[in-house]
Amino acid sequence: MCQECNNTSISRRGLLGGGLALSMAATAVSASPAMAQTSDAPPATPEEALQRLKDGNARYVANTPRYSDHSAGRLSRAEGQAPFAAIVACADSRVVPELVFDQGPGDLFIVRVAGNFISEYGLASLEFGAAVLGVKTIVVLGHGNCGAVYATIDSIKDRVLPPGHLPSLVNAIRPAVYDVMADNPDNLLEAATARNAQLNAQKAAAADPILSEMHEAGKISSVAAVYEISTGKVNFL
Repeated sequence: MCQECNNTSISRRGLLGGGLALSMAATAVSASPAMAQTSDAPPATPEEALQRLKDGNARYVANTPRYSDHSAGRLSRAEGQAPFAAIVACADSRVVPELVFDQGPGDLFIVRVAGNFISEYGLASLEFGAAVLGVKTIVVLGHGNCGAVYATIDSIKDRVLPPGHLPSLVNAIRPAVYDVMADNPDNLLEAATARNAQLNAQKAAAADPILSEMHEAGKISSVAAVYEISTGKVNFL
């Protein structure tokens, strides 16, 4: 690493101040994909951002998508980005947030890992999305029949950790499974999947100092949801 880079520190104030400038610049130099294909204005509040996701999912379920021409706005997107929402999604190949919420390229800032939990790297990514890019809402999106949650349940029941680096996934999801096991739910997998999304949405909201202060100021929201692959519907918790 170069000495100049090593000696450079980024203060929180600098990050937020620079983020405001970058966000304004991105909006100025390029229309968002939503603006490129519709007359919708960018959502101004967390509530508006969340409603846009809900409306998009309703279109996806009804098979009436608005975003099908992904070439629209391609040149302007090269100049910058201004996503309105961040999605913490599972790495499962069947979960495609842009399709699930019927949004165009550039609309969603996506953090993905098997089991949709928030690691330190994921948290840093969300901080960047919120403070620099200006996302208005964070959705932690679990999904039905999640293999990572299923593997965690099996590991707990069998008292055996999986091989390789898989224990890191199991250990991250384990708290959600333990939380719901005490209630003896009819469907442990469904209950643990929902709880895992809820715990990580709470983690995002409480993360000091950047995200917690933005939540307290009403600049961003964090919510949990579960996507049902068979129906396409997202259930917000």
